[in-house]
Amino acid sequence: AARIIQNMDTTADPCKDFYQYACGGWLNRHVIPETSSRYSIFDILRDELEIILKGVLETSDQGDREAFQKAKILYKSCMNESLIEQRDSLPLLEVLTMVGDWPVASTDWNNTKEPSWSMEEKLSIMNSRFNKRVLIDMFVWNDDRDSSRHIIYIDQPSLGMPSRDYYFNGGNYQRVREAYLQFMITIAKMIREDKNMSKDDLFVQEEMAKVMELETEIAN
Repeated sequence: AARIIQNMDTTADPCKDFYQYACGGWLNRHVIPETSSRYSIFDILRDELEIILKGVLETSDQGDREAFQKAKILYKSCMNESLIEQRDSLPLLEVLTMVGDWPVASTDWNNTKEPSWSMEEKLSIMNSRFNKRVLIDMFVWNDDRDSSRHIIYIDQPSLGMPSRDYYFNGGNYQRVREAYLQFMITIAKMIREDKNMSKDDLFVQEEMAKVMELETEIAN
């Protein structure tokens, strides 16, 4: 109650400027930080909660329940920047191996991988191991017709970019689309370099253009 009163401006006439009356105290006492595009009570609570969580995650995990131990392990792995730098692209290369390699980063993918490559198997691995839905979104949820049971739902997945507008519209959408394609090309070149493959910029650009074309068809 005290916080609500502090954020009001009781000197203002609510019949003339209700916003100033309800929020004037907040406006007088707070400035939007340079690092933020907004600043509300929810942002303050979030910042306070992050400080508390940081303290909790940095305490010893001895005697914790398994779920807490996992959260602390994940936090420590993200904070271990020296190990992240040391491993470099190795984790990504391992993931690519699990899903059957990447044609653009392989010299003979069609001969060595494609004959035994199964889309159904790789989609299930992406879903179960990495929580990533590609082409098809599949999940278990309450049955809308009978809430006492669960059923399998099949839906369209999210796209590589936020919405289908990014694939077709001009202006800023087009600039993002161009940057998105360039990002894919950069990653492909990086992976090829890390795998000690020969430099072939034209091949990479052609392959990533095909990926962009496929995503555009899916968005359509």
